[in-house]
Amino acid sequence: MLLTLLLLHGTGGDENYMIPLGRALSGEAALLSPRGTVVDAGKVRFFRRLADGASDLEDLKERTHQLADFIERVAVTHGFEPARLFAVGLSNGADIAASLLLSRPGLLRGAILFRPMVVPRPQVLPDLSSLPVLISAGITDPTSKKERAHQLARVLDEAGAEVCFRCWRAGHDLKLAEIKQAREWLSGRTRV
Repeated sequence: MLLTLLLLHGTGGDENYMIPLGRALSGEAALLSPRGTVVDAGKVRFFRRLADGASDLEDLKERTHQLADFIERVAVTHGFEPARLFAVGLSNGADIAASLLLSRPGLLRGAILFRPMVVPRPQVLPDLSSLPVLISAGITDPTSKKERAHQLARVLDEAGAEVCFRCWRAGHDLKLAEIKQAREWLSGRTRV
């Protein structure tokens, strides 16, 4: 079974932005890279922000289900195996990936979340028993505070996920060593 990476870009990215990262994480995986459907201040995102800059959590919920429905349709159309689908999200893309994990359990086999910012905690936590999730935070990131990423790690851990939390001497940018570590982590969880 071929591994498929669901690549979810950050604010200002597009469907091509995450392709090099996907290739760096796995040269053999199929890549599914949708474009966010929201334009905010001229930049593409996966869900809206409120006027004060905070994330619109109601919009996040709605767009999470739209993205999940899209993934299910594409899986049938293109014949990829949902049991081998890992999300790789960056910033805004990491937030919607986390929301997919928590609101549509069973859709993803695991996730790599680079610089998540939002903790979309549902009222009732799903059973994510042994679901592998890597969360990668930047210690000096002014946008995605490491405390928020750690909060998300706790929520996923409470739901039973196998969470690996890493902090890097970095801001919002990704470091080569961090990508290499994510590749090794992914490889260790996707062997058939």
